[in-house]
Amino acid sequence: MTRPKHPRKEIEEALKYAEELGWTVEAGRGHWGILKCPTNRCCRGGIHCKKAINSSPRNTATHAKQIRSVVDKCEFLGKEDE
Repeated sequence: MTRPKHPRKEIEEALKYAEELGWTVEAGRGHWGILKCPTNRCCRGGIHCKKAINSSPRNTATHAKQIRSVVDKCEFLGKEDE
């Protein structure tokens, strides 16, 4: 099943970027969705890599930038399982 397209262009592009790297988007409660790391391991201080996706953030460009930042800062992304 494919996910619905996000209504904001910049956020949709950031979500596609994350999905290309293996991240998944799940339906959220109180949010448009939740972006989750493919490894589901703890990094960034013991917090699982995930990001709440807002449907209509105050600043769309900043929210898209934050999404890309979470993806890029994942400590386990692209590394072999140890």
